[in-house]
Amino acid sequence: MRRSLIFDTVVRLVFDVAMVLSVYLLFVGHNQPGGGFVGGLVAAAAIALRYIAGGIDDVLSSLRIRPWTFPAVGLGLAAGTALWSVLSGGPPLDHSAYEWHLWVLGEVHFATATLFDTGVYLIVVGLILMIFEGLGDDADEPRGEGPDEVAQ
Repeated sequence: MRRSLIFDTVVRLVFDVAMVLSVYLLFVGHNQPGGGFVGGLVAAAAIALRYIAGGIDDVLSSLRIRPWTFPAVGLGLAAGTALWSVLSGGPPLDHSAYEWHLWVLGEVHFATATLFDTGVYLIVVGLILMIFEGLGDDADEPRGEGPDEVAQ
């Protein structure tokens, strides 16, 4: 099957822009519309475009770690923020805000809700990657020699 040069080029451009947009939505979600789930959905849409353009091999070649690592780390972050607030004497999932004055950057604000949203983001992206890996072709099977084609 021939691949379209125009479609591949557009997907590569859109993929990078969509991934930057998804990270932006992740970080502004605490104070504005967005958050981990919305950012994860935008990243999943970008991954879906890459999957359509190049298949599962193209998606997996852009990763340095296996897809099931994303939801594991995400669940750890989300659960860790819940446990942190309980260990700090507050109710579960109560978020705190911290501020630091850094010489170069000035005032830096950090909320623990960002860690929770990052966990949700990683869970959404990881589940989409695992779905595409499950739907994708078998990596152990040589291309063009599936069970139907060998029998012919």
